[in-house]
Amino acid sequence: MIKGNPFLSDTFSGVWKKHFYTNGKVKKPEFLAPLTFAKHPSLPVWHNMGSTLTKGIDYQVNLGNRPNEINDTYLIFDVPSYFNVEKSESNQIGFLSSKQYPGYLIDLDTFTDFQQFMQKTFSKSSRYKLNKYKRRLEECFDISYKMVWGDVEKKEYDELFESFRNLLEKRFDDKEVYNNNLDATEWNFYKEVAYPLLLDKKAALYVIYDQNIPIGVTLNYFSKEIIFDAITVFDIDYAKFHLGSVTIMKLIEWGLENNFKIFDFSKGHFEYKTRWATRTYDFEYHIYFNRKSIKSKLTANSVKKFFDLKQNLREKNLNERLHKLTYGLKNQKKDKPSTPGYTFIELENTVSTDNLDLITLEKQENNYLKTIAFEFLYLNNECMKNLKIFKVEHNEMDYLFVGNLKQTGVQMSKQQA
Repeated sequence: MIKGNPFLSDTFSGVWKKHFYTNGKVKKPEFLAPLTFAKHPSLPVWHNMGSTLTKGIDYQVNLGNRPNEINDTYLIFDVPSYFNVEKSESNQIGFLSSKQYPGYLIDLDTFTDFQQFMQKTFSKSSRYKLNKYKRRLEECFDISYKMVWGDVEKKEYDELFESFRNLLEKRFDDKEVYNNNLDATEWNFYKEVAYPLLLDKKAALYVIYDQNIPIGVTLNYFSKEIIFDAITVFDIDYAKFHLGSVTIMKLIEWGLENNFKIFDFSKGHFEYKTRWATRTYDFEYHIYFNRKSIKSKLTANSVKKFFDLKQNLREKNLNERLHKLTYGLKNQKKDKPSTPGYTFIELENTVSTDNLDLITLEKQENNYLKTIAFEFLYLNNECMKNLKIFKVEHNEMDYLFVGNLKQTGVQMSKQQA
């Protein structure tokens, strides 16, 4: 068994039941300890509390404990193959498994420190790039990092979760892809369950701040030895600085310093996971049924075929098309902010700013300039606190970016300027 699995805690199960299974009957078969089961809303089976919102379930099978309880069909979602759960069968109890999402993890306990991890995982040129992203981010902005857990005021937590949601909405509006985490019922569950777990250090929000503003947030869960990366997001305005990579670097470093053995990227294939992971695994759905019951046997086989089919469609990327379609249907009236075209213009001579109008970047109408400004900072190793932007009435440029060491003109595409 995984020591201190947060998804088996009374807190996680209780909050899940409150949000998704208010008045339903539960079962706790002794041969599947320590799991508690709820009636599936559409399938003729009982499934584990937490459903598909956990990041990894484990359990123990004890066939000596009242095997006659297998009058029903039991479905256990999201069992990571690396948990090495022993699957047991008997003359009465049958077992089926359906392979689902791929998973990715880093074996932290095979490295002495973060530097060794980087040296063994990436080439010299890749290490240089990754360190450059982090260095430039910290040089250009007033950056701080914080693992928010333990003794945290509810007001601070609520404000962070609001920023977390805003960043997710901004990210997925830009991608024009539906994200189920943002559904009200699911999001409210995450917000309510994470706080008591956070107080108990079984969950945390890892936050990257620019001054006092969150620009990257990751919801993590913890067992005694595993960090589960549940939901992560960063401000897309900072894309040039590869905040996603910086976040992973800092979390790995923190995990090693705090003696965790595994950093688990959890379910789903993303290209970045393949670059960082040291091991892949599978999420499995486990099904237990009564061999002597025709109904239970037919149900189990039908459920397995159903989930096998879903995974087959997922592997053909049909789920991505569905998420785009769902986003379109849910956001028909939402206009995606246009990304303006622009060109940096090298200046031969210093331009006087005496008669130019200073632009305030924080104003909503100037929001489209943020990405351009951040690229200017990145390319010229300038600091945000020194940056001034001026409106220019000139044939060759529309804005003048002035840093501590560099002046650069910006010419916008005609429709934007």
